[in-house]
Amino acid sequence: MADNPLKVWFDRSGKLLRLRLSRPKANIINAEMIAALDTAFATHAANEDVLAVLIDHDGSNFSFGASVEEHLPDHCAAMIKSMNALVVTILKSPVPVLVAARGQCLGGGLEVACAANMIFAETDAKFGQPEIMVGVFAPAASCLLPPMIGQAKAEDLLFSGRSVDAAEALEMGLISAISGDPEGAALAYFDDRLAGKSAAVLRYAVTAARGEFANEMAGKLERLEILYLQGLMETRDAVEGLEAFLEKRKAKWENR
Repeated sequence: MADNPLKVWFDRSGKLLRLRLSRPKANIINAEMIAALDTAFATHAANEDVLAVLIDHDGSNFSFGASVEEHLPDHCAAMIKSMNALVVTILKSPVPVLVAARGQCLGGGLEVACAANMIFAETDAKFGQPEIMVGVFAPAASCLLPPMIGQAKAEDLLFSGRSVDAAEALEMGLISAISGDPEGAALAYFDDRLAGKSAAVLRYAVTAARGEFANEMAGKLERLEILYLQGLMETRDAVEGLEAFLEKRKAKWENR
């Protein structure tokens, strides 16, 4: 498609980098969207005047998740590698990354959001990792969710594939705040808590608080990439689940 999947601009006198997913209604996290996000971070996040990044979205849903087609055997290696690299890029952002989400925030979309520092959600937003439903697992979420919400709650979401509403997501620590206007809430947080800070000092604070965590997650993602590509995708059921989803039929599991 010729149109850009991501809108990029500066707000708050150049201090806030705005990134807006712009392929509604699904805002699928496919190869093109991943590349656009990567480019935006590489090009702008190092700008010495930037204090934070805000990721939000056009349309009524943050994202339905990653491209199922790109998870099929012929494409999955490139998809997993690029998705994991994007997650690491967000984790290693030199400034705080805020997310404003409405509607569905699922799969790869939630992984992008969880790599950020704070998630502001609309009251009716839904969050989940439904990958297990189509016969695969979510590498980034498997790394990010346990330290965010605790091992037991993370395993519930990852093993069941269920979605939670904003109230439950807030209670479990998955999101930071609920608002009828999540974009406005994120902007208010920036104005009240970040706008007056030194960008240089803030970058050291981010590195101090997040550097070791980001490196740890990067190492785990490398190991899970191997498990995914050399383990999971060698099974019959992983391919069956993906193909069944695309063919709009019920998967026939053979447990192998």
